[in-house]
Amino acid sequence: MAATRITVMNNGSLRVEGDFEIVDMEGRPFGLQGRTRVSLCRCGRSGNQPFCDGTHKTCGFASQIVAFDMQPPTPRPGP
Repeated sequence: MAATRITVMNNGSLRVEGDFEIVDMEGRPFGLQGRTRVSLCRCGRSGNQPFCDGTHKTCGFASQIVAFDMQPPTPRPGP
């Protein structure tokens, strides 16, 4: 198993477990206080962004996700 596992929860958050760091766009880390599991908001309505606060349960967010194989990455043109 990988050092970090992300589980896409149906009708809910992204659960992140393991050894990870979450940073903002400037690279500043969120103080996770030693947590090895957090849930990230997918509905966009959490009052605690980027973390889930359970609002998805009351705002009508619905998303059923089933794992699939992605297409190979498209090569980027060289210089």
